[in-house]
Amino acid sequence: MNSGHRNRGDSADSTTPGVDPADQWVLDPETGEFRLDLDAGRPAPAARPAPAARSRSAAPRPQGARRTPAADAAAAAPVGGGRRARGATVVPGGRAARRKGRSSRGRRVLKWTAGSLGLVLVAGCGGAYYVYQHFNNNISSVKVEVGEESERPQATDALNILVIGTDSRVGLGREYGDEGSAGHADTTLLFHISKDRSNATVLSIPRDLMVTVPDCKAGDKSIPGEARAMFNTSLGQDGRDPGCTWKTVEKLTGVRINHFMMVNFEAVKTLSTAVGGVEVCASTDINDPYSHLKMTAGRHVVQGEEALAFVRTRHAVGLGGDLTRIPLQQQFISSMIRKMKSSDTLTNPAKLWDLADAATKALTVDDGIGSVNKLKDLALDISRIDTKNITFTTVPVIDDPVDDNRLALKPNDAQQLFAMIAADRSLTDVPQQETAPAEPSAPASSAPAAPQVDAAGVKVTVRNGSGASGQAGKAATALQGKGFALAVAGNNADAAATSAVTYPAGHEDEAQAVAAALGLPATAVQPGSRLGAKDGVVVVLGKDFTGAGGTASAPPTEAPKDIQRVQADDTNVCAAKAK
Repeated sequence: MNSGHRNRGDSADSTTPGVDPADQWVLDPETGEFRLDLDAGRPAPAARPAPAARSRSAAPRPQGARRTPAADAAAAAPVGGGRRARGATVVPGGRAARRKGRSSRGRRVLKWTAGSLGLVLVAGCGGAYYVYQHFNNNISSVKVEVGEESERPQATDALNILVIGTDSRVGLGREYGDEGSAGHADTTLLFHISKDRSNATVLSIPRDLMVTVPDCKAGDKSIPGEARAMFNTSLGQDGRDPGCTWKTVEKLTGVRINHFMMVNFEAVKTLSTAVGGVEVCASTDINDPYSHLKMTAGRHVVQGEEALAFVRTRHAVGLGGDLTRIPLQQQFISSMIRKMKSSDTLTNPAKLWDLADAATKALTVDDGIGSVNKLKDLALDISRIDTKNITFTTVPVIDDPVDDNRLALKPNDAQQLFAMIAADRSLTDVPQQETAPAEPSAPASSAPAAPQVDAAGVKVTVRNGSGASGQAGKAATALQGKGFALAVAGNNADAAATSAVTYPAGHEDEAQAVAAALGLPATAVQPGSRLGAKDGVVVVLGKDFTGAGGTASAPPTEAPKDIQRVQADDTNVCAAKAK
């Protein structure tokens, strides 16, 4: 293991009495691991010749010889624990830092802890990030194409990180089936960290959700989009890279993404092991032959293969599908976050080192954060969030009326939740910072220019869910005045906080044109899985509608009723057996 430490050279204070903790980490040449030896580094007795201070099996270093990178890594950073194996080499370390006193070392440890802790980002098949400045070579980065600026949601001071857990089997053999599969976006979470870093909302996006996947580029390859596709095909299918998933999520939610992180099956295994296991709970016995999870009712500490089986389990919990697997993943992530913030981890340098090493090896990130220093800065930025202010939730969905094995957005509720996140409204009860008014000249990137369509031939039905009488008729009249001659007012709809414009397959451009004509943002436009070509475009006006061409009112401050939630500090969440 190469830590990337610079060669420190021999210290001028190498004969100073006392023991530097770094000297107690020794290299075992048989295993290649570093181990803790409490006797290593102690000064030799006065009567003993100087060479006797070395391990008996270690060859003396020739005069003037330079240290190896492995030796320097041992001197600077612990990686394992236990007694020194036979043949272990004592790695010398400088003692100048010891003379500065415990307070100096304490400050260094606190700085390391803050930079390493950050926020665990674990996707369902695994994943997280912790940072440490000497793990740069572990990180893989990808340059992604996310589209023209005019097509993207408006930038804000909040931080949005897309975490993708891929089920790729590349390099994993036949152990998990589908050998060599390029994988899909099996588990996807949008981490929204508030502008003031006081709270975070973690939005799980079901893999079976039917969405519009836009055109995208992966390297030099252009990949056509699909009007109706499973969300998980936004990655891997036809060569799509994480940039395609990025664009899909921005189009779906109207939330501007800043960075992405992608992990595979191995990440949850190595990370859970690095912290000594993660506590999970099952309310009944679970025996899932697909994920190979066998667990009795009660609390368990899982790591490695068992941890992976837990976050992959779906056939034996809840209703047996992806929607009941998601709360397990949220339970696991929450527990991992609590474990990372516990004193058991923060005061254990070996765990912190192992965790940082495992995490940086597990990550593939965008090139905007493709170095350890940038990841460290990112972690320090978001490490202030209190666990109690982290809320997990899931995109509100219904069964897809076309295919009951798939999911569709729940009208109004999904748009309401997306609008809250885009406006930096917390799902946790925390004081909200005042939102500064937008600059008058700022481009409304969430409402791009309307596509060119033959408005006279577009069938539009407008329904009123705003609670204010007459709105549907007024909107239909306004549309007619803008060339949509077939626009009519329909029956009233259920009350809705946000407006929605739905369309049948193949009619997205028409829906976008209708939304623009009514002054609605692009995020209001969603595929209508229950609509056929004869239905045309259907508009449901919500409370945010202030008139055709007007400015939308303030975003909702309350979440839709009955949305699924998991609080990161809740230790009583348990997986239930499938019904």
